[in-house]
Formats: sequence, structure tokens, C-alpha cells
Amino acid sequence: MVNFIKIHPDDNVGVAIRPIAKGETVDAGGVQVTALEEIKAGHKMALAPIKKGENVIKYGHAIGSAQADIAAGEWVHVQNLRTNLNDKLEYTYSPALRNISPEKPQTFQGYVRPDGKVGVRNELWIIPTVGCVNGIAQIIAREAQELVKGSIDGLYAFAHPYGCSQLSEDHKMTQKALAGLVNHPNAGGVLVLGLGCENNNIGEFQKVLGETDPRRVKFLNCQDADDEVAAAVGLLRELAEYAGGFQREACPADKLVIGLKCGGSDGLSGISANPLVGAFSDILVAQGGTSILTEVPEMFGAETILMNRCKDEATFEKTVALINNFKDYFIRYGQEIYENPSPGNKAGGISTLEDKSLGCTQKGGSATVMDVLAYGDPVKAHGLNLLQAPGNDLVASTALAVSGAQIVLFTTGRGTPFGCPVPTVKISSNTPLYERKRGWIDFNAGAFVDGTPMEELSRTFYDYILSVASGEHTTGENHGVRDLAIFKDGVTL
Repeated sequence: MVNFIKIHPDDNVGVAIRPIAKGETVDAGGVQVTALEEIKAGHKMALAPIKKGENVIKYGHAIGSAQADIAAGEWVHVQNLRTNLNDKLEYTYSPALRNISPEKPQTFQGYVRPDGKVGVRNELWIIPTVGCVNGIAQIIAREAQELVKGSIDGLYAFAHPYGCSQLSEDHKMTQKALAGLVNHPNAGGVLVLGLGCENNNIGEFQKVLGETDPRRVKFLNCQDADDEVAAAVGLLRELAEYAGGFQREACPADKLVIGLKCGGSDGLSGISANPLVGAFSDILVAQGGTSILTEVPEMFGAETILMNRCKDEATFEKTVALINNFKDYFIRYGQEIYENPSPGNKAGGISTLEDKSLGCTQKGGSATVMDVLAYGDPVKAHGLNLLQAPGNDLVASTALAVSGAQIVLFTTGRGTPFGCPVPTVKISSNTPLYERKRGWIDFNAGAFVDGTPMEELSRTFYDYILSVASGEHTTGENHGVRDLAIFKDGVTL
């Protein structure tokens, strides 16, 4: 059984798959190295002497530089390794595109909407225009649960704290996010619930939302109704009658839009779970489908890999803007651009932002980057897309749903119970997490480090996602977890 791995032939560190005891000798790509101290699972050990100031290489790329001489067999982490990143950069487009051979799309059972989009769920959603009606929305959802029957898969109210006292672009981001949810194909019927006096009142929101089908989307201002709960339940009954007319039918996989996200990562995330999702993304793209990669701050240090995979120079320039605009966002608030990874990441073996980013971006597989989306923009291009959103788990996952992802794939080395507005599939990077947290985790990518070939595991995982798209519930859905977090960048009055 493998207990230590050298990821790339050029690496001068390897990663412990399981704890390595002090004095234990391991094989690293044909080289025997004896541990000079205990190396925890997910953490790095030097494979050869590394002089102070030399680059530490993992994934075939520098993840920082040594802050002291490091001996072969020594633990390499935050105590002797620092990031090489320190400022905004100039970029040059050097295309390195890989053609992915097309495959015949597999099928799943989905709900075909009149506009040609396909939902993987047929739910009723209550979308508040403002946080002031969150409580009312929750009451309405409880009162109307009797409508969940037949082909109606669920009824949910999405609480959020915004929609009033926001200014300029911040206010527009909230409107774009809510509009993306109203237009989402997983919702067979939507009740837009307003208060009446908010900045984002229904009339103003409709200007952003655009034309809607009155059978599918209905509006209610609570201040205009004598009994807003009774009025809302009546409208939901009408929506349920319309949505109940949809039935699952066979749909090709090219109708799928899948969001790619990681959180609570550890040193194995970039070895097992993220490469698994990357392999999944490549299969989906080969079958004509669409994937969306986000978490812009966790592209820092690996951004040139994505830039050189852009389909053309115009897409490259959009990616440069994506990266630099997010760096400007940090600078504008006086924050360190490279203040990452988190304490949990470090405990799991990730030492620098380059270390984290080189693992994180593997979720995008090897496909060509076809488009770059601003926050709240709907996805249009088939294939791999990049999306503007932060690394925060709830905010980024919501952003993926807002842009049209019917399912979000979430890799983790430490685990989390959250769920976003769409089915959120949790993928563990290691088997112990999967075994301990069966109530959180849906799929075990740790099987790869346990010996299952990636080609076999990725095809099994792809089939599993098709089953989720066809109605199989995730653990988060079984617990009724549906979180909504909107990106905020501005003043609150």
C-alpha cells in the first residue's frame, strides 16, 4: 500500500499519504528517503537537500522558497517555507491548449424547460427581494409544504440580509444574484416576495430580471396584502399546478452545467479529490457539457496555467482582468493579496497560496477555457468557464448556482455540512473523512490514494453525478440544507 507520493518528476518534496514515523524510510519515485521527523498525512517531506532561497517544487511548479536550509527527510511547511508571491504581475499569452476527444453524451433524467434549459430538480422557490421578509418567507414555506408531491421535488425559501441600504455596484450585485436564482432551471416555479419600501422593490427588481413567464414566476409585496401568508400560499398553489406538469425525461449530458468548488482543503485535496473533479470536468466537456471554475483568490500562483489554456487572446485578456481586478479588490481594502491559506488548510498540510492554488485549479481539468464570467452573469459558452467570486465556500457556491450550475461539486479534506441553493455533492480527499462523516460526504476520492486508478474512479464518479442529476439526493439535501450567501463589496447605509 502506497504511503508516500512524489506528484511530479521535477518535485523536490513529496506528500505523506499516511503518517510517516521518524526514522521510517519511504520510496519516492525510486528514491529512498528516511524521515528525520514525524510527517503527518497530507504534509510534505524534502526528497533532497534544499538550500535557503531555493524554490520548493510540488506539482512540477514552485510553491514558494526555503527560508532555511532543508535536509532530505525534513518536514517542509510554514516553519521553513514562504510564498514567492508579492505583487500584481504582467502576463503574456503563451497558448498551451489540449484537445479533448469528443464523446457521445450519456443521458440523465431531467426536467426540460420551455427555453431549452434543463433542471435536475423541479422545485418551488421563494426568493425575497429584501432581508426584511426572510421570516415571512420561512413561514410561507412551512405553510405550503403540502404542495411537495408528484413531480414537485421540494419547496424552499432562500433567506439573505440584502436588498436595501446598499449602494451602486453592491446593490446591482444583489439584484443580479437574485435574478440568476429566479431564472434557474432547477426551479419549476418561483414566488418573488417583496416588502414594498425597499431599494430592491419588485418594480426595480423586474428591470434587472427582465421578462418572465407569469405561469412560472409570481410576485407579492407583503405591505400590499392584508394576509401576506395566505396570499403567498395561494400563489404557490398556482405555481405548483404549473410546475407539476413537468416530468423527468431523458436528456443528453451536454445540457449539464456543473460548478466546481473546494473548501476545507488538505494536502491530499490536490492529489485525489481535485484531480478527480478535473477528470470529471474533462469527461463532461468531451460530452458537450459545461463546467464553471471559481474561487479567484485561489487561482493566484497558478493563474498562468489557466491563462495559457484560454481559447484565444480575448479570453486571455478577460482572465488577466479577472485576476488583477480581484487583487485590486484586496488592495482597496488594505488587505494582503496573498493572506492565504487558512488555519485549517495549514493544519491539513497546505503551506502557501501557490501550494493551495496549484491543487485548487486542478478541478478545471485540462480543457480549454472558453469564457470568463463576471459575478452574477449567466453561463453561455459550453465547455470550461471561469467565474468571478471569492474563495468563501458559501459565497462562491452560491455564485456558481446563480450563473446556472444545476449541481455544485465540492471537494474537501476536512469536511463541511453546508449546502448551496442547488444539490451540493461533497467529495472527500481521504478515506478516514469519508468513513467518519457519512452524514456529510457523498463520494470518496480517497479511493485513489488507496489504489483505485483515476480513470476507473472518474468514470464511476461521472455515473454517480448523472444519478444525482436524475434525482438521487445528496447528503445535504437529505438534511434539508440550502444556504444562500451573496457577494458584498460596498457600503451598507
